[in-house]
Amino acid sequence: MQYVRFGTTGIKVSRICLGCMSYGVKSSRAWALEEKEAEPYYKAAIEAGINFFDTADVYSEGVSEEITGRALKKFARRDEYVLATKVNNPMGKGPNQRGSSRKHIMEGIDASLKRLGNDYVDLYIIHRLDPDTTMDEIIEALHDVVKAGKALYIGASSMRAWQFSKLITMQKERGLTRFVSMQNYYNLIYREEEREMLPLCQSEGIAVTPWSPIARGFLAGSMPSQGERTLRAQTDHFMRELNIGGSDVEYEIAERVRIVAEKLGAPRAAVAVAWVLANPSVTSPIIGMTKPHHLADALKAIELKLDDETKKYLEEPYRARPYAARA
Repeated sequence: MQYVRFGTTGIKVSRICLGCMSYGVKSSRAWALEEKEAEPYYKAAIEAGINFFDTADVYSEGVSEEITGRALKKFARRDEYVLATKVNNPMGKGPNQRGSSRKHIMEGIDASLKRLGNDYVDLYIIHRLDPDTTMDEIIEALHDVVKAGKALYIGASSMRAWQFSKLITMQKERGLTRFVSMQNYYNLIYREEEREMLPLCQSEGIAVTPWSPIARGFLAGSMPSQGERTLRAQTDHFMRELNIGGSDVEYEIAERVRIVAEKLGAPRAAVAVAWVLANPSVTSPIIGMTKPHHLADALKAIELKLDDETKKYLEEPYRARPYAARA
């Protein structure tokens, strides 16, 4: 396993992060693995050297945090892993059971720590930017979470680059705890982040932990239209919201991933993740694992070194699109 510095912090994380969204209850997500099914994946990840684990309060309404907390305690010491969780998405029907208000952040961190069975998390992330709460309130509440010892670092996820830049600037000006990471959507079929967000993160020393580096399985050939009918591809409503597979260009890219994978004798998922890893801005992509070969694919991605010609071949269909089409 390779380890890299997490932005400008002093901690080191594995080149791959285990995403724990797929561990929870099937009533929440049809493809979710429940606790006994999920445990072997935590064990295998730790044995492979993965020390970075990402979950969220909203995953299976908190059950993912419970499973993650118990599994990590069972298979590793607390000083051996870096644990991230998130806050913002609805955790109930009440108007204050969501968002990034001081109230919800303070209640959210306590609830997450209870479910995780931990005194602190290494990284506390705002899952999205709450439009109903001022930036002042958000960054001050997160600062207080850190000062209370409930989180060591704070991070953000999926927002406009100008918004993230403004938040960072406000934190600097006020002497508040700074964001150290950005968890954004980035892969071969969605590269808008290259325009502003990735350069911003690189300039500011922000760790980048992309979610869905294989486009929720699309680049691994898991959609029904690609010949494989995985349960997730058939039932993942968020895949439809992202409009994955919504253009001929995307299918052309997926086909090129298949061709490169065949040429290299590697899984398609490994090729797609290797491309993400090749970007110098990227720290640790988040990989979900629900089948034994998913871990092997992720480890293979770390080994793969794509030459410039191969990267150009994979990128060409996307580059051929009008610039405005990527907005």
